[in-house]
Amino acid sequence: MIKFGTGGWRAIIADGFTKANVQILCAALAAKMRDEGVTNRGVVIGYDRRFLSDVAARWAAEVLAGDGIPVKIIRSEAPTPLIMFAVKHFDLPYGLAVTASHNPAVYNGIKLFTRGGRDADEKVTGELEKYIEKASTAKPEAIDYEVGIRQGIISEIDPQNTYIDSILRALDLDVIRDAGLRVVLDPMFGVSRTSLQTILMTARCGVDVIHERRDTLFGGRLPSPNVETLGALKSFVLESGADIGIATDGDADRLGVIDETGRFLHPNDILVLLYYYLVKYKGWKGPVVRNLATTHMLDRVAESLGEVCYEVPVGFKHISSKMRETDAVIGGESSGGLTVRGHISGKDGIYAASLLIEMMAVTKRRLSAILKDITAELGELHMAETDYKFPPERREEIETLIMRDQKLPAFRWDVARVSYMDGCKVYFKNGGWIVCRFSGTEPLLRIFCEMESAVEADEAARLMKEFVGL
Repeated sequence: MIKFGTGGWRAIIADGFTKANVQILCAALAAKMRDEGVTNRGVVIGYDRRFLSDVAARWAAEVLAGDGIPVKIIRSEAPTPLIMFAVKHFDLPYGLAVTASHNPAVYNGIKLFTRGGRDADEKVTGELEKYIEKASTAKPEAIDYEVGIRQGIISEIDPQNTYIDSILRALDLDVIRDAGLRVVLDPMFGVSRTSLQTILMTARCGVDVIHERRDTLFGGRLPSPNVETLGALKSFVLESGADIGIATDGDADRLGVIDETGRFLHPNDILVLLYYYLVKYKGWKGPVVRNLATTHMLDRVAESLGEVCYEVPVGFKHISSKMRETDAVIGGESSGGLTVRGHISGKDGIYAASLLIEMMAVTKRRLSAILKDITAELGELHMAETDYKFPPERREEIETLIMRDQKLPAFRWDVARVSYMDGCKVYFKNGGWIVCRFSGTEPLLRIFCEMESAVEADEAARLMKEFVGL
């Protein structure tokens, strides 16, 4: 059965991710659009560099077009934020990205977007799953892709220049040009190179690129920018004397950074830096939104600037929704995704990277120095985070222990309160916290803990791991 998680539908290629399932999902979307009376508006479809992504995008187009729905398909591989931008730009009711984002190479999937270029929320995906149940019993109608092109029901588009220009207009290009920054870009064999390199070179940055070719195995690593996967970027930054190294995940909605000292900047640090910059240096006003597994340093920064930080469940749709509700400046998550007010309502690693470059140019300081100033004023927080695989038969047992029976390890820190909004989150009286929750995209149990010392964070995370028997 096709089920949507926190980041769309994802499945192992040739197991759950098959032509039949892609067609069923699109037949269900077509039926939903008919009932909503929006079939004449059409959809946009884009895809990344994963194995079968380009082919699956055609499968999707053939089914939707076969149902009489106009399809705009992006003519070459595209970043997910570009696809979201296209949904917004063309004012379409829906859009699809064929991608499994940062998941292992054996996965592929589909992300669904709604009007305005927003991640489909649980209400929309829940409704679509009901249509999927009905569509799974009938053979979808489809039209041959080339026939669809000739008939005009399918059209190939290239919105990349419009997307890039929208980011360039938001940047202080004169200041960046004067800074003469040297940047190393690592697309991780994904889709960010053309867009991000064009932006950086237009701003007269010196740009070197590694891992730019297409490799559906992603060099044998996860296409996820983290401390374990960015060793080559770190080496290149140090050897070349670059000012910054920037990496994006497989579909370019997430960001990873190596600073000029070779240190990996955690996505939490990037969120803190950008919110601090946008409010203190650019004079923006407004709160910040984070999910429950993201650093509480954002709370401290917001309070120091006279603003508020809002907490939401994991899943970027919750961040986007809360940002619209509160007119927040920025929203993000500890896994590397963030969005900024005035751009698309979803994660964009390309725009976030561009803002980091602007911040360095405007402040005339390196990221490590700015971050040091922030922690000197507000203190330090350290996070421990680990993913654990578990036998499928143990899921119910773990869920019963933590969620239904609501049992906790014997922590040595006093507990202020416990939330079960999304998994289990324990808030300690000393300001620390720990989260235990199941991944919404992979069969993993995730534990996040943040304390004022790394030793305490590691200890609390270990206690939770042992308590659930992993």
